Amino acid sequence: MDTPKSQKLNIIIPAFRMHSQIFFNALDGISEELALERNNGKTNHVVWMAGNFVNCRYWLVDLLGMDEKDPNEVLFKDAKALDEKLEYPTLEALRENFKNISPKVYQKLLEATDEELSKAFSFGMNVPFVEENVLNMIGMCIGREDYLLGQIGLMRKLLGLKGMSYEMNKKIDY
Repeated sequence: MDTPKSQKLNIIIPAFRMHSQIFFNALDGISEELALERNNGKTNHVVWMAGNFVNCRYWLVDLLGMDEKDPNEVLFKDAKALDEKLEYPTLEALRENFKNISPKVYQKLLEATDEELSKAFSFGMNVPFVEENVLNMIGMCIGREDYLLGQIGLMRKLLGLKGMSYEMNKKIDY
C-alpha cells in the first residue's frame, strides 16, 4: 500500500481505494436501460447515483486544489436532485470519467500535507462538533460515497440483480 505524506489520511486512503473497487463492482451487470429505472417512480436511478458518486471525486478535486472540472457538474453538483426532464450521461461515460479522475485524486491524497488538510473549509453545516476544514470535508466525501454505494447495492436487488461483489481487482491501484 502507498503511504500518505500525512498520517491523518491512514484511514481515508484504504476507504478511497475500497470505494474505487466497489464502484465498478456495484455497476457490474447493470445495463444502460436498467440504469435509468426508478423503483415505483420514487427512487433515484442508478445513473443519478453513479453520477453523484463521480461528482464526489470532484469535490475532492476542489478540496485538494486541483484544476479538473466535472464534465457533468450541472447535473450533479451539490447532490442536485434527480430531474427527469434532463438527459443524463450513460453509465459507460460515467465509468470513463471515474477512471480518469480517481487516480489523479488518489495521487493528490498521498501528497497532501497536515498543513493543507487543516486549512479551514466551510461546508455550511454549522455542526458544533465538526471542525470545518479540508480533512473533515474529505471524510464527508468518503461518507457520501458509502451512502451512494449502499443505494446502488439496494437498487441492484430491486432491479432483480444479484448483490454486488466485494472481489478485488488487483489492476485497480487507486
